[in-house]
Amino acid sequence: MNYRICLLPGDGIGPEVIAAAKDVLTALPIEWDFTEYGIGFGEYQRSGSPLPDSTLQAIRQADAALFGAVTTPPNIPNYFSPVVRMRQSLDLYANLRPNRSIQHPSSRPSIDLLIVRENTEGLYSGIEHTDEDGNRAVTERVITRKGSERIIHKAFDMARQQGRKSVHVVHKANVLRQTDGLFRAVALEVAQDYSDISMNEMLVDTCAMELVRAPEQFEVIVTTNLFGDILSDEACMFVGGLGVAASGNIGADAAVFEPVHGSAPTLVGTGKANPVATFFAAVMMLDHLGETESAGRLRKAVESCIANNETTPDLGGSLTTSEVTKKVIQKL
Repeated sequence: MNYRICLLPGDGIGPEVIAAAKDVLTALPIEWDFTEYGIGFGEYQRSGSPLPDSTLQAIRQADAALFGAVTTPPNIPNYFSPVVRMRQSLDLYANLRPNRSIQHPSSRPSIDLLIVRENTEGLYSGIEHTDEDGNRAVTERVITRKGSERIIHKAFDMARQQGRKSVHVVHKANVLRQTDGLFRAVALEVAQDYSDISMNEMLVDTCAMELVRAPEQFEVIVTTNLFGDILSDEACMFVGGLGVAASGNIGADAAVFEPVHGSAPTLVGTGKANPVATFFAAVMMLDHLGETESAGRLRKAVESCIANNETTPDLGGSLTTSEVTKKVIQKL
């Protein structure tokens, strides 16, 4: 099958890690049709928009998209977050963040955790205003029944598909009684459809503490947008950090996969950009496309490089971006 993949290199090291992922994907026995579109601050400087309509249309028409990184400059008039806008415009309602132990000193053992984060509403709804002559700022936190139902169903469906036995629903309904109260109530309703999976609930502050104390106790966490953003970054530090962290943004009609790290402008052109997180994002994309065998092969090749210290300096190795890419291709 010939897969149409939209590449979104973006800013900083984004083009370097996306090029590396393209090389690795090309080494697999799969036919690809790659197209490349602009996103981020560089695209804003070129076209006047950090997320042109042509880019959104290309993502819709593709089987999946692979995204690098963007730079978000401060105090630029009419500039908006292209990542948040992309998630909302394409209704990429589910953010999936797997956290799995690797053979590396920075990773704790026995962790295999998936965080499922609502990706389009909550405190990132973008509804803000100031009053009192700029001395008071207000953001609206939007939680809907529809948004809660579909993300909680997604979490339980993923748990069932992956043979997991429990889902932790994380909220702050004891204080945020209306918004998280609705999220919790919907979770209790949805859980009744999954008698084979245990639902546990936990306050977000307790969850943050328990992740530090014993992350191996969790299988799946489902939560709202801001809480999921924070908890997933916390969790990745137990399994190698941002240099190996990847995520998927999934909707009914589109899917975008990305490394979690930023654009790291100081690393541009140095050969020190770590492509591993982008390779793991490619693994997630392959799984999404149903290419599970190739996904497993690529994951195994990348994990072998990590175990053998065939990595960039941030993971303790001495290889360049291109050298790590060549090592992964050799193992494939």
